[in-house]
Amino acid sequence: MDEKKKRSKFSSKLGFVLSAAGSAVGLGNIWRFPYLAARYGGGIFLLIYLVLVLTFGYTMIIAESAIGRMTRKSPVGAYAHFGKDWMFRLGGWINAVIPILIVPYYSVIGGWVLKYLFAYVRGEETAVATGEYFTGFIGNGMQTEFWFIVFTLLVMLIIYMGVENGIEKVSTFMMPVLVVLALVLSIYAITRPGALAGVAYFLIPNVKNFSWMTVVSAMGQMFYSLSIAMGILVTFGSYMKSDHSIEESTGNVEIFDTAIAILAGLMIIPAVFAFSGGDPEVLKAGPSLMFITMPKIFVSMGFGRIVGFLFFLLVFFAALTSAIALAESAVSTFQDELKWNRKLSTFVLALIMVSLGTLSALGYGPLSGINLIKGMPFLDFFDFLTNSVMMPIAAMATCLLVVRVITVKGIADEVEKNGAPFKRKAIFNFMIKYLCPFFVAIILFSSVASVLGWIKF
Repeated sequence: MDEKKKRSKFSSKLGFVLSAAGSAVGLGNIWRFPYLAARYGGGIFLLIYLVLVLTFGYTMIIAESAIGRMTRKSPVGAYAHFGKDWMFRLGGWINAVIPILIVPYYSVIGGWVLKYLFAYVRGEETAVATGEYFTGFIGNGMQTEFWFIVFTLLVMLIIYMGVENGIEKVSTFMMPVLVVLALVLSIYAITRPGALAGVAYFLIPNVKNFSWMTVVSAMGQMFYSLSIAMGILVTFGSYMKSDHSIEESTGNVEIFDTAIAILAGLMIIPAVFAFSGGDPEVLKAGPSLMFITMPKIFVSMGFGRIVGFLFFLLVFFAALTSAIALAESAVSTFQDELKWNRKLSTFVLALIMVSLGTLSALGYGPLSGINLIKGMPFLDFFDFLTNSVMMPIAAMATCLLVVRVITVKGIADEVEKNGAPFKRKAIFNFMIKYLCPFFVAIILFSSVASVLGWIKF
């Protein structure tokens, strides 16, 4: 009991909501969601995505947050508290290791964003708009390492400051600013000549654009976007006060995350339609959309330097809040399982980040000759290992823990504590017992199969 009393807590419900939303709103919302929406049907993709967020995503957020608050522990301790079987303990460790592996390479991409933000500050929007700028930058080991270290130091400083004084305060400031920036850029994008065709493609469902891959890709994006199965929501749930409603907080996180994803779509898809003369194929560039295609669009616009600066400031805030959440989950595990204080835990994580992140930072330059599975550089390999393999396994472990050990009634008792609402209890019960495990299995199979070339994803 004493240990639970000493544990850090968010000072308010808003602090939890904005911090959890910050963990969910990241690079996946800004560039991954728009290009997947464009590739797999536009409006019909958006409709399926919304349905999944309100059912599958809702269920997993409720489960992980409740597990964290029930135990007041990070994933390893939380799973060990309920699941004495070695398989459940392994599930806790998988949840704990995922953010430790993700945050180094995620911070490398955060460094790329910082580099571009600085370039717009210096007025280099014309140079940035060339494809050679991006390839030259990521191939330069010294530059990528420098910006990666800068981004990592920012993350570690905020983590060192603690839950209430660091994570909560930063998220409370950054998330509203992020929403305002997204609104401003979306309005600017949809008012460009020719942009309304992109708005219609993105918002109006057309069943002719539907395919099975629309469902699979929407499912994968929802999984990726909401920070499910990364240990983050268990950790943040452990910081949540008992008198705060888990369901209401979950609903707010759903709204924040989905709103930013939609605004990102309205920022990017109409702008690309206007820039390309209505060719949706331009949107299917994947990650290069953010670092090559969008700068080309900005330089062709009026106020291109200002718009480019605001765009990469938005992306920087999104990347930073997600990296903070990943790092905090790792630090919490060190504190709980190894009994280290925050200072030592932060220092050790910084060493891990620099060691693993350097491999990813140099993977397109000095270490480009080292390829792993299917010719993957280090960054792509860590992304595949965590997102395509470990996260689905971690989510499956959570489903099994809830159904077989905690029981859905145990989760319901925690959610309804102090008379709090659980309006979608029937949806939660059905999803966690039947559909969530099925969906997770589909994500695992389709992700691995696409990398191995069995299916075209």
